[in-house]
Amino acid sequence: MAQKPKVEPHVGRLGYLQALVTEFQETENQDAKEQVLANLANFAYDPSNYQYLRQLQVLDLFLDSLSEENETLVEFAIGGLCNLCSDRANKEHILQTGGIPLIINCLSSPNEETVLSAVTTIMYLSSPGSGSHPELTAMPVVQCMLRFSLSANTRLRNLAQIFLEDFCSPSQVAEARHRPADSALGIPLPRTEAPQQP
Repeated sequence: MAQKPKVEPHVGRLGYLQALVTEFQETENQDAKEQVLANLANFAYDPSNYQYLRQLQVLDLFLDSLSEENETLVEFAIGGLCNLCSDRANKEHILQTGGIPLIINCLSSPNEETVLSAVTTIMYLSSPGSGSHPELTAMPVVQCMLRFSLSANTRLRNLAQIFLEDFCSPSQVAEARHRPADSALGIPLPRTEAPQQP
């Protein structure tokens, strides 16, 4: 992940973030886009930036970037959403603007960091007070989490097990176990089960 940029005091945080958003929208350079999106995702760590990020529609920028072919952009975008979605207002925005299918699609990414951020984001969105969003625990998602719970990646395996225990009913998990593995429609088999390189 890129280093957090230094904010010049005379520019102000909102102005600096506005400049980043403008650069992202105007540049054709993929490396520059990646750098800017990494910076915005870093700013999303800090709750004091949430209001500015909403004002500048950075949540929508992250959601739009989930459909990019560039895996690095997708990784930073889902990382940014993961950082933002513990906040109620941000969570509601993601849920109300159709973000769930875009986030679920990230479960099939070949990039492990993208998958980890997607699982964590789904857990935040499923947390109490979010209302009922059955898409988050639809059968394909539960089946995908069952596969992740067997992953060689310890972080992914642990996250998937927590999701299955805390956000799914025993009957959902039992049904997912007994369905054919290829019925997780729209979520290809994850490519995250190979042993990690030391």
